[in-house]
Amino acid sequence: MKAWVLHNIDDLKYEDVDNPSLQDGWSLIRVGAAGICGSDIPRIFQTGAHKHPLIPGHEFAGTVAETSDTSGRIHKNQPVGVFPLIPCGKCKPCQSKHYEMCRNYNYLGSRSDGGFAEYCLVPNWNLLPLPDGITMEQAAMLEPMSVAMHAIRQLDYGHTIPMIIEGEVQMGEPGGPSVLIIGLGTIGLFAAMHLIALGYQNVHVIGNKDYQLQQFIQIGGKPENYHDGLHLPEVEAFDMVIECVGKPDTIRQAIRMTAPGKSIVLVGNPSENIGFPKDVYWMILRNQLRISGTWNSSYLGGDKLDDWNLVLRLLARGQIHPERLISQRLSLEHLMDGLCIMRDKTENYTKVMVVNN
Repeated sequence: MKAWVLHNIDDLKYEDVDNPSLQDGWSLIRVGAAGICGSDIPRIFQTGAHKHPLIPGHEFAGTVAETSDTSGRIHKNQPVGVFPLIPCGKCKPCQSKHYEMCRNYNYLGSRSDGGFAEYCLVPNWNLLPLPDGITMEQAAMLEPMSVAMHAIRQLDYGHTIPMIIEGEVQMGEPGGPSVLIIGLGTIGLFAAMHLIALGYQNVHVIGNKDYQLQQFIQIGGKPENYHDGLHLPEVEAFDMVIECVGKPDTIRQAIRMTAPGKSIVLVGNPSENIGFPKDVYWMILRNQLRISGTWNSSYLGGDKLDDWNLVLRLLARGQIHPERLISQRLSLEHLMDGLCIMRDKTENYTKVMVVNN
């Protein structure tokens, strides 16, 4: 098969490799579409992966080419989404089914071969059968969409989001809580998309370019709720703040713009050491802010109401349209073009998608 193989830092080659051999408990997936994640750029060009050689790519979906599954849940030619984290199943978080916090996890695309290839070997447990009508491109974005859902649910102390999605409760008072999203990369936009689909009306965002404004409008955002970072919202404080940048100044901004007694969730990967001036730290104490961090997404296997299945329900009902955020579509052989666009920022982009014909 054809695959992009990372042999070392900045040494990625498109080459012929052997098809993976089917193992007990795993399925061979023919990759239909794969998204390039922002984390793929440093992994490929700057830091390398946990082992080499390695096929990168952890945002992907496909169809089952071969399977060892005998339960009937997975079958040949079935379209599937792929949860890329492979938990150990033994550590304390795994024992409490918080697999996203596994202490000894494996990971498709960073610790074992991933989806920048024609085929990928995936554990059966990590496969999510797709309902009719879900496209490969949509399913390839389940991973970042679920990360965004996980961040939102960190702020959902009433645990109402599953009930809203299931139609058991309504949003409540008109407009609901005010939300501010700082940073309009992929995760920030997906968080906004989910909130709008769930009925939140007071969703404000802070970006830094006109292109991001257009993307925000594409997913149903109100133009007047977009702020360019230089002209902050007139609302002095928000009920919920989602920080998706990971820089000291934007984290401090999040603290300053959170209402007393309300909540912040930190999503952005840190770009450097994070510190607080004394006055900002006092804001946390005196305003009794609740600050949480988030990483990855919840997945329980099967059809339980985890982040992945909640997103899948929104997709199946046509309440969200992540394909609107695909900025470039490339064939597998032209993957490097997409990586370079993201590395060198030669074009505007949100989600660069690799599509296998």
